[in-house]
Amino acid sequence: MRYAALLGIPIKSKISGGMSHNGVIPKKRTYMFEGTFTAIITPFDKTGVDYVSFEKLIESQIEGGINGLVFIGTTGEPATMTGEEKKTLRDFAIKKVRSRVPVIFGTGSNCTRTAVENSIAAKSEGADGILVVTPYYNKCTQDGLRLHYEAIADKCDLPMIIYNVPGRTGVNILPQTAGKLARDISTIVGIKEACGNLEQIAKTAEEIKGTQLQLMSGDDKLAVDIARLGGTTLISVASNALPSEYTKVMALAGEKKFDEAQALLDKYAKLNDLFFCEVNPIPIKYACSLLGLCRNELRLPLTPISEANASLLKEEMRRLNII
Repeated sequence: MRYAALLGIPIKSKISGGMSHNGVIPKKRTYMFEGTFTAIITPFDKTGVDYVSFEKLIESQIEGGINGLVFIGTTGEPATMTGEEKKTLRDFAIKKVRSRVPVIFGTGSNCTRTAVENSIAAKSEGADGILVVTPYYNKCTQDGLRLHYEAIADKCDLPMIIYNVPGRTGVNILPQTAGKLARDISTIVGIKEACGNLEQIAKTAEEIKGTQLQLMSGDDKLAVDIARLGGTTLISVASNALPSEYTKVMALAGEKKFDEAQALLDKYAKLNDLFFCEVNPIPIKYACSLLGLCRNELRLPLTPISEANASLLKEEMRRLNII
């Protein structure tokens, strides 16, 4: 929890806005995980994780000014990694990042016990926070969601970002549930919203207003729209290839320069669409391979990008002078 201490944020207490008890208007709220965080890919070779490329990726991100890194999230292909591979990767990430930016590890599972164990391990290995996706496949009710996150928070006091991506999990964190979690569990500091429904996200923004819970975009295309609703953070796929550009988008949004931020985002609109022309992370891994950052190696059931989509993606990257 290095970054919580650096920012003077007491993890166990809530951060409130408005007028303080002594009539003094507080300073602008300082958030723990703010700006653009890359949901980083995991580079593979034929034998395992390619750590030479992995170090290159980490350095390219930090040199690009990224605000933080998320490892072993959806984009990192954790579903096809062994437990030992994940542990080695986490240790390597902490060693190579060297506290230059916050490090968040994905620890979610559709088994609460496993999610607890993963989260405890992340803390022991030096993570600054955890990203916990909703349980998937076996699903659960809204009460089940609440109890799932309570169980994790009870055993691990790392700052937690809950992750709502119903298109992948089949479970949707409803606005009222997000609000209750924010009020009841002070270590939940963010919600990564990738439901794709701005109306729902606006309701969630209202429910969590005045709490410690940060609204975070899990959708590159909606980053500025969500920032207009009070969002502080983008957890980005596109920034694997364009760290400085997507960091600038959120820097502008953080200064309330929403039109400028949107204009910059629009510049990469076609490219962003192509980053999702097939299942993530298939296109972004191909893009990173074109940049010389990694091999275009995925693990089944994921397959390399089709020739047609590869051609379109390469053409757009050339048009933008990225390659």
